[in-house]
Amino acid sequence: MVERLKQFAKHPRKRRRGYRLAHAEIQREAARVGKKVNHKRIYRLWREEGLCVPARRRRKRIRGTSPVRERVADKVNAIWCFDFVQEKTIHGQTLRILCVSDEFTRESLCIDVGTRYVSERVCETLERLISERALPGAFRMDNGPEFIALALKGLCHRLGIDAAYIDPGKPWQNGFAESFHSRLRDEFMDGEVFYGVKDAQVRLNGWRRYFNEERLHSSLGYRTPAEFAASCLALEALKASETHDQCSAERVLTTAGPNAAGGT
Repeated sequence: MVERLKQFAKHPRKRRRGYRLAHAEIQREAARVGKKVNHKRIYRLWREEGLCVPARRRRKRIRGTSPVRERVADKVNAIWCFDFVQEKTIHGQTLRILCVSDEFTRESLCIDVGTRYVSERVCETLERLISERALPGAFRMDNGPEFIALALKGLCHRLGIDAAYIDPGKPWQNGFAESFHSRLRDEFMDGEVFYGVKDAQVRLNGWRRYFNEERLHSSLGYRTPAEFAASCLALEALKASETHDQCSAERVLTTAGPNAAGGT
């Protein structure tokens, strides 16, 4: 067990994960062979081996009242949130990275890398995602020049998507996007060196697949975003099927008349 914990802690993609996620992953492995692993044992061995993750230094913030969200994601594709992350290559070239996420499932829908970004390119990326997935109910974004441009506003108007802009100077209102950026930097980008746009795009796409399909999320009941999204879509399909069957039965009874149920 100690060797397994050390292997988990030394994994380049899990170096910032704690003992709770280590226990969740080991428990999933043990469940395949019908065994259980006690979380207290994991915690004791984790502390004895000195595998604790150093605390991150956080900026001091002035705490106030929590903002009231006008829209809350309650299903898949209800709200997509996105923003930019900036990074530099080993040669000093500036990279702008557009990250798009689903607020409900925590899925990373897209990580697109470029040296410069205009509103038209943002629209192209979003239109491609819509064609691959589904039409979202709203976009949550800040008031950056690429997002308040007429091109993106026109896209929202044409497709009937609400533009849920956050208040200027309040990035915490786009908390899901900020949280994803924090995980991206802390668990991947801070330990990597990029040589160019293509190199960054390939490696970030690899990390995005890991984030969606392998990385366990405590907020999702220690499931991956892909697993959580699949279960939600299956549940929505089941509810839609039951509603359709009920409507069909009511339509048959209405068409047959009052004598259909009890006879004459």
